[in-house]
Parts: sequence; C-alpha cells; structure tokens
Amino acid sequence: MNLFYRGGNVNFPLYVYETAEGLPDLAGAPVVRRSNLGASITSAIRDRLGLETVVDQPSDWQNVVSARDVAHYMYGTLSSPAYRSRFAEFLRVDFPRIPVTSDRELFRELSRLGGRLVSLHLMDVDAATQAIYPIAGDNRVERVRYTEPEQGSEKGRVWINTIQCFDGVPPEVWDFRIGGYQICEKWLKDRKGRHLTYDDLTEYRRVVAALAETISLMREIDEVIESHGGWPLG
Repeated sequence: MNLFYRGGNVNFPLYVYETAEGLPDLAGAPVVRRSNLGASITSAIRDRLGLETVVDQPSDWQNVVSARDVAHYMYGTLSSPAYRSRFAEFLRVDFPRIPVTSDRELFRELSRLGGRLVSLHLMDVDAATQAIYPIAGDNRVERVRYTEPEQGSEKGRVWINTIQCFDGVPPEVWDFRIGGYQICEKWLKDRKGRHLTYDDLTEYRRVVAALAETISLMREIDEVIESHGGWPLG
C-alpha cells in the first residue's frame, strides 16, 4: 500500500471482525466475523443461482456458497481478457461491475479458476517453472534487458548484467503487466545494484512461473465463458 507517495488508499476486505455490539475489539469482547460483501451481489447470487452466501462453512454449490468462493468468482471474472476488452470504456471511469451468471456450473468454474489465480498471486502455491539461471557470477543487477527467443534462446532470456541471465522466459511473460507495471522488468529494476541471493533467484523464477500460469488461466477463463454461451453472462 503506497501511502507515502500517493496518500489515501481504498481497501476492500473480504471479512469484517466486530464485537457483538458492533464495536472494535478494544476490550477483549467476543469477536464476530461477518462477510463484507455488499447486499447487491449476495442478493443477485440468491436470486440468480439460488445460493445463500455464508461465512464460516464451505460451499456445497447446492444451497450455499462461501464468501471466499464468491470473491474467487469475482477475481476470475475480472481476470477475463474478454471482460476487460468488452468493458474497457467503463473501467476507465469507475470501479468494475461484477456480472452474476445464472449458470451454477459457470459460476463454480470461474470461482475455481479465480481461486487458483488468487493462490498464485499471493505466492501461496508454486507453478511449474521452466526458467533456469545457468551462468555463475556475482549476481549483481546492473542492466536489465530482454533478448527474444530467436536470439539464442528457445524461449527468451532476461539479462541482469553482461554475462548472467534467466533463460526460458517467454515473450508474453516478459511483457505481462499488472496495474501498468511490467512485472518481470520492474522486479529486477527495483533491485538494481544489489547482489541477488539464492532466495532472490528462486523467487524470481517463481514469479516467472506464476505469470506463465496466469496467462494460461486467463485464456482458460475466456474459453469457459465461451463454452457457456459467452458474453453477456446469462
């Protein structure tokens, strides 16, 4: 959260923890956890899918859906390239709107895919990595640059200095952006002048793998939506 440079920030917590009286837990009173999802989306899920949104029990997908799985559905939907393209003009001027499908199977699939994306982006799970770091040296980040696959590597190389690189980074992974930032480049540029440790090298390879799977999952999200009738979600 960039408070120092940008001032105020907006948070959207999934859960709110309160005492029974609705006051902050300042005196050790019993704390109740409730969903922070808005009434509009929980009502839409009830009306369109016949599912009640619950907090402290897992989804059975027949009668109830957990608030966490609703959040995963939202994350999966917002990660759809077709969604971002279709509603590009609206996304420039307002917070995104969440379309709620009436198709339980589609809802569940988008929740599953969104949940995997959440785990990847929180680095809670590891994706299969093909990037390697083949050349020994001092691991100092000096000048970050990328060479295309046809320039000596089957998938592409990310160089941190004149002799050392991460090999096996596809162009679409190198170019991938989140929030305007080119992740693979920014991660290294933020460490310019540093000597990367073993943990740093491992972490970067994990980031590359997570981005590669993210790209694959985003494509799968669009394919799933298309297989259930496409946009707008019915």
